[in-house]
Amino acid sequence: MDTQPTSNSPLKRYITPHVLSDLQKKIVLLGGPRQVGKTTLSKSLHTNTLYLNYDIVSDRKSIQSCSWPKSVDLVVLDELHKLHKWKTYLKGVYDNQGVQPRILVTGSGRLDIAKRMGDSLAGRHLYWKLHPLCPKELRATIAPAQALERILNQSGFPEPFYADPTFYPRWAKSHIDIILRQDLIDLEHVSDILAVETLLEIISQRVGQVVSYESLAEDLGRSPITIKRWVSLLENLFVLFRVTPWSKNIARSLLKAPKFYFFDTARVQGDAGTRFENAVACALLKEVDFQNDRLGAKLRLHYLRDRMGHELDFAVTDERTIKLALEAKWADDDFAPGFKAFSSPLKDFGAQAVQLVAKLGKERESPQGTKMVKAAEWLSYMDLTPYCQRQSIRL
Repeated sequence: MDTQPTSNSPLKRYITPHVLSDLQKKIVLLGGPRQVGKTTLSKSLHTNTLYLNYDIVSDRKSIQSCSWPKSVDLVVLDELHKLHKWKTYLKGVYDNQGVQPRILVTGSGRLDIAKRMGDSLAGRHLYWKLHPLCPKELRATIAPAQALERILNQSGFPEPFYADPTFYPRWAKSHIDIILRQDLIDLEHVSDILAVETLLEIISQRVGQVVSYESLAEDLGRSPITIKRWVSLLENLFVLFRVTPWSKNIARSLLKAPKFYFFDTARVQGDAGTRFENAVACALLKEVDFQNDRLGAKLRLHYLRDRMGHELDFAVTDERTIKLALEAKWADDDFAPGFKAFSSPLKDFGAQAVQLVAKLGKERESPQGTKMVKAAEWLSYMDLTPYCQRQSIRL
């Protein structure tokens, strides 16, 4: 029988020990999708925690005056991005009092943007991104196949994941409404919310497909520039993410037509195979971000496609090489032809080749070394750490 967290015993999230460690050194910024569990995680770190939300008037005054008791172990500042020049504010807090008490700032879009910008917080903060639940994070409490099935039908967001299956449609509507009608307007003024909703509907029907901005623009009667801007905003709000084709020239790969996936797998419209591919994309991105945040690695998630149209769903890469190539199949027990098409570069890079199959009877390996494995089990024990190791230099 599987267990689930309660209000008295919250699920210990996978980044918890790392956040606790980093709080000893710097201000920690905690980003990620709305309702992914950032506030719950923050309040669980210390028993002596002060939670302040900038949207609450009394809390806002305490934040502006820094008038919190120095005896607390941790101060959590939520919605801080709504404070004018909030990064300068945090710089002042850090320079005046260091990390006593420890400071954790939670948020989504603006925090992720701040992480990518050189600004006054340089050298004063560390960043962590919290992702939805995945089979690996749940393996101690829920069987891998059951965890994957719930993610496909109820998403990996904690509230609907642990609720009755009938709750998901209501949660999903409320979730996206808040993002589009509050967060999107807060991040940047967008007047045509209905068009953005239509854009999301179209993309949800094309998950895993190569999609051009021009085709989306034609469908919506907007310019490609407008579509790119809207997609970028939806990425910053952790609604969806892009996976671009891999190229040794990173700048060139970013310009090529992407595939889109949703952080909420259950939102995807399509057959079981499409949702399954989306769940694999989410699990891979989560592990890539975890290793990058934990070790300062430079892993990326791409897909492989050549001029002849041969394709593999995913490739985990570093700056110049392919480390891992994957194909996601619902029930196909034939090896994908893409492995043969890309056999030479995969061999040259020493890349691992894996075909994940959701419904698989027996695992096996091709003569070329491609492994066909049961997806739920493989995802439960996936570890990209070996791809992040740097060679030591000895004098």
